[in-house]
Amino acid sequence: MNAAPPARRATSATAVVSLVFGVLTWCVLPLLGAIVAIVCGHLARGEIRRSQGGMEGGGLAMTGLVLGYGQIVLGVCLLAYLLVAIMLGLSIGLAH
Repeated sequence: MNAAPPARRATSATAVVSLVFGVLTWCVLPLLGAIVAIVCGHLARGEIRRSQGGMEGGGLAMTGLVLGYGQIVLGVCLLAYLLVAIMLGLSIGLAH
């Protein structure tokens, strides 16, 4: 009658770090946070995959990866926009 509760699987600490730095990259640490979130996210996904169901945290790692890569993409787009704006501004200024 008294069935034992199912064993609780451990959550990957690396996945938690990835998520925390993924959030921090949008608030406080734009480039550094993104790099840490991406590296830890990939490490966590490998760790979870190798555990063969013994660990949880795949969603945390994926969220950290998405936030980190999103920040990198946004930064590259902003940099490209600024470079184009500078180039167009210089070309217009030189023409007159």
